[in-house]
Formats: sequence, C-alpha cells, structure tokens
Amino acid sequence: MRALGYVRVSTDKQADRGCSLEVQTAKIRQYAELYDLELIEIIFDAGESAKSLSRSGLQKALQALKNGLAECLVVIKLDRLTRSVKDLGYLIEKYFSKYVLMSVGEQVDTRSAAGRLVLNVLMSVAQWEREAIGERTRDALKHRKQVGKKNGGYSPFGYVALEDKTLVAHPEEMPVVHLIKRYQAEGLSVRKIAEKLASEGIKNRKGQPMHFTQVQRILRSV
Repeated sequence: MRALGYVRVSTDKQADRGCSLEVQTAKIRQYAELYDLELIEIIFDAGESAKSLSRSGLQKALQALKNGLAECLVVIKLDRLTRSVKDLGYLIEKYFSKYVLMSVGEQVDTRSAAGRLVLNVLMSVAQWEREAIGERTRDALKHRKQVGKKNGGYSPFGYVALEDKTLVAHPEEMPVVHLIKRYQAEGLSVRKIAEKLASEGIKNRKGQPMHFTQVQRILRSV
C-alpha cells in the first residue's frame, strides 16, 4: 500500500517532549517498514497549531490522497493531525471513508470498522480531557477572585496554578502566548515581537506593555 507520512510541530520546543520533526519522521519510517507500506513522501507542517485544518502541509497531503498518489496517511499520534472531534469527523467523512488513516502511537488502522471505532473513542476521550481542564481552570480563577487573590503568582505567563500547583492554560493569556510563538515562527526578533505587541495594545499582568525580556521568558517557558 502506498502511504504518505504527515508530521507536525507547534514550536521548536516540542523536541523536548519527543515530538520533534526528526523523531516523528523516524517513527513513521520504522512503522512503514514494519507494516510493508510503500512510503511515498513525508510531509511537514512546522510551527503550526492543530486548532485548524488550514495547514499547508496537511492540505498538500490530503490533496495527494485525492490525486491518487497514495492510499494511506500515517501519523505518529492523532494529535499531530487534529485535536478537534469535529475536525476529525470531517476528515473521516470526506477523506478517511475512502482512504486509510494509520496512527503509530495509538495503533489505529481505519481499514476496519473496529479501527474506526477506536479512533472515535480516543478522540472523544481527548476532547473530554481538554474540556475538563478548561472547567478546572475557570473554577480556579473564579475561586482566586472570590478570595481576593490575583491570578498569576509564581505561574508563568499563559498559565494559572491550581490548588495542587498543577499548571493549566490561562484562558485569557494563552492566546497571547500563541501569538508570540507565531511571530517567532515568522522570523521576528524578540524586540520586534515586544514592539508589535505594544502596537496592538497587548499588556502584561501588571497592565504594562511587555518588555522584550518578558517575551524571552515566555518563549523559554513554552
């Protein structure tokens, strides 16, 4: 079976968590060899979030399937493809009802009904976990406000500490973190990023424009 590999990272920091482009590529090649897949190409999306399907690499891979260049798409984990149950449902309906999706980490193979069922169960659980974390974050922020505590403290910008000191995404600050990472991926220097944030009226927790040193700290913490 002819197959395409698809790899994605949101930031270069993901290398620390075993998700670098090199690691993903190596695992896909090993998987293809193990299951006797003819690996045509491995397609990359670097510095891209899984929140949207509008990624150049992913669209190239999907178009290649439609053009008959391959019958199968291989990823190392489902979250490299998408983190949204809605988007996964769209992909299954439009593409993977005709073509095969394989995931190395979850051992998903959509050639069978059982494989498609496992795929949907895994994504539903992942969505539930994200929603549960969101609820915990909102509850923590509400509690801190009620007891007169400021949000933040020792937690890095973009995160809030729960009572057990677990760090979870701050719903208002995390979009700023994503924006900073996007500007970095576009090649802007730290100083230019700080200037751009200031021009857009984005401020730190103290209500002041972000200094470039704070931008540096944010980039180091993600």
